[in-house]
Amino acid sequence: MTKNIMIVGVGGQGSLLASKILGHLLLNEGHDVKVSEVHGMSQRGGSVVTYVRFGDKVYSPIIDKGEADFIVSFEKLEAARYVEYLKKGGRIVVNTQEIDPMPVITGAAAYPENLIEKMKAKGIAVEAMDCLSLAEQAGSSKAVNLVLMGRLSRFFDMPEEKWLSAIEQCVPAKFVEMNKKAFALGRG
Repeated sequence: MTKNIMIVGVGGQGSLLASKILGHLLLNEGHDVKVSEVHGMSQRGGSVVTYVRFGDKVYSPIIDKGEADFIVSFEKLEAARYVEYLKKGGRIVVNTQEIDPMPVITGAAAYPENLIEKMKAKGIAVEAMDCLSLAEQAGSSKAVNLVLMGRLSRFFDMPEEKWLSAIEQCVPAKFVEMNKKAFALGRG
């Protein structure tokens, strides 16, 4: 059976590294894996979406609405924006950080309130955590992606060592320990 993970965020947050780590992990476990990156205006702080699909045989890298088992979101508004892609019984893992989109920055709109509560009120399983403070605790605000991967790892039946090995394969050596610490803080 194919499993689908969407990683959504804002340009420059590290979603591509997160998908690379997931891809390595799943390939190492013998899965057929397809990863597809869909860039919005990532250079301008716009949405970036990455699809990771895995299973015995995966034919397409694209995830349609109502098909995602997991949505991993670097930011609350991005989680809300893609919630319709979540399948019934799926789960959202989200950083509680708020990154203002352009309409909010320009004053044309206000940042929506109570997004997590609104998603939960619809019966959606939401794992919300302040990934930014945990990343800073690990040594870098840029490690939010590894905090999110740590939390996501709790829902996979794979030993932690396999995740750590994938991190070692994908992260430059000088950042491995800090990223492992961020992963551990996210895993909890």
